[in-house]
Amino acid sequence: MSSVVISGNTSGSITLSAPDVSGSNTITLPASTGTVLTTGSPQSGGVIQVVQAVKSDTFTTASGSYVDVTGLSASITPKFSTSTILVMVNIGCLSASSTNIRLNLVRGSTSIYQGTLSGTINQASINFDIPNSYGASSVSLAYVDSPATTSSTTYKMQMASNGSGTGYLNRTERDSSGTSGDARTPSSIILMEIAQ
Repeated sequence: MSSVVISGNTSGSITLSAPDVSGSNTITLPASTGTVLTTGSPQSGGVIQVVQAVKSDTFTTASGSYVDVTGLSASITPKFSTSTILVMVNIGCLSASSTNIRLNLVRGSTSIYQGTLSGTINQASINFDIPNSYGASSVSLAYVDSPATTSSTTYKMQMASNGSGTGYLNRTERDSSGTSGDARTPSSIILMEIAQ
């Protein structure tokens, strides 16, 4: 295997080793100054990769316990165990039949980004109170997680109602009747690996 040795300005050296390949391969260097980014030392704060999942259909639950929101999950395989993951979730429309809705952010099977547990008070990433059956709103969250792994990691949203009504995602409570002016909206989850 051929290699090129570059002597350091003061001491030491850097060796560029050619890989074992067949045929000819070309690497084009940019005509500019700067620092070369390597896999051994990613630039701190830089975005390494981005993953997105979009849920355009609706979701409904009357469960008082958290259930997975089908289609509102995304998986990312961090390139470095030291990376953090910026999780951004946007819920296009949230409504219910006279109840309150809780949303829960989960990594794998572990709930993250929750309020402190206090007695019988529920823990949630987002709690949304519905003033009446016509109330609806868009909600979002952002959280920086440190999974400390290079294995595939799944982030997902869960949803629950208070058990006395039905919660709706990506639609209003009344749009089943075809009321003029109501609309169905998409939701999304975006994962960004950030170098540390």
